[in-house]
Amino acid sequence: MINLNDYEKLGIRIRLLRQKKNMSIEDLAFECEINKNYLGDLERGKRNPTFKILLKISKGLKISLKELLADF
Repeated sequence: MINLNDYEKLGIRIRLLRQKKNMSIEDLAFECEINKNYLGDLERGKRNPTFKILLKISKGLKISLKELLADF
């Protein structure tokens, strides 16, 4: 059984929402004004995002922060 930590779960959530909107990592990183490598690390659960970064991602995806964090 695979036990995912919260960062990995968040990363999977971001990736799924991004893919649902047919956006590449580069597209979303541009919209969020963050580095694409940083975003890739977030999606792999390798980074601990700040509140400010979570807000940028929700705005880049054009969803609410509540929707971004719906499973937490």
